[in-house]
Amino acid sequence: MAGKRKVVDARQDHEGNISHVRLEGNRNFTDVNKAIEIAKRGGLENAHAVKKKDGGEYLRTNPDGRSGNNLDEMAQD
Repeated sequence: MAGKRKVVDARQDHEGNISHVRLEGNRNFTDVNKAIEIAKRGGLENAHAVKKKDGGEYLRTNPDGRSGNNLDEMAQD
């Protein structure tokens, strides 16, 4: 897919779960469920969708040995 997007920031809900991400070039945050759908289509450069044992899904940044670009770390800023 041409023009893959990059996750550059994240927000948590009141329970500490990632609820929104901001994609490079966007001013506004995107609901994490929409970002999961984008990732499943191969549209994210630095993140992918993961299926949980209970059938749900979540978004995870691609491993690169750095912690500062993980979604939980982004949400702490």
